[in-house]
Order: sequence, then structure tokens, then C-alpha cells
Amino acid sequence: MELDGVEILGFVAAVFTTSGFLPQVIKTWRTKNVNALSLTMYLVLFTGMFLWLVYGIYKNSLALIASNVVSCGLTLSLIIFILKYKKKTPY
Repeated sequence: MELDGVEILGFVAAVFTTSGFLPQVIKTWRTKNVNALSLTMYLVLFTGMFLWLVYGIYKNSLALIASNVVSCGLTLSLIIFILKYKKKTPY
């Protein structure tokens, strides 16, 4: 894997996009309030990130691999929080 200017640009982009998940993960972890979070949206997002990870592996792009490993982990955390803390609605 070569760290040329384009790959460095990818790392900078990855830091910004991946760090965008941190405030939501931290807030959800602290409050355990998942009422405003959409399980469907995070499942779709996780699937897309996982596919980007696979693509990054095939393209041998360290920026894509690293950012999507972290993003998948953060998104998976939110999915687990939603499943764990979602209040069951009685019917």
C-alpha cells in the first residue's frame, strides 16, 4: 500500500467522516436513549460501510480499510444500543 497524496487525502476525509459518529455514540452510551434513532437507517448504513470495506480491501486502500473498520464498529455499537435500549411498546 502506497501513501501518496491521494491516499493522504483519503485519510483526512476518513477522519472527518468517521469522527462524525463519535458524538452520537457517546451521547447514546451515556443516556441510553435511542428513541430518536432509526434501526433501519443504521442497518442500511452499516451494510454500505461494510461493502466499502470490502471494496477498500480489493483496491488495497489503507484509507478506505481503516475508516470503514472504525465506522463499522461505531455503527455496530449504535445498532447494539438500539436493540438493547429500545423500549418495547405494548400493543
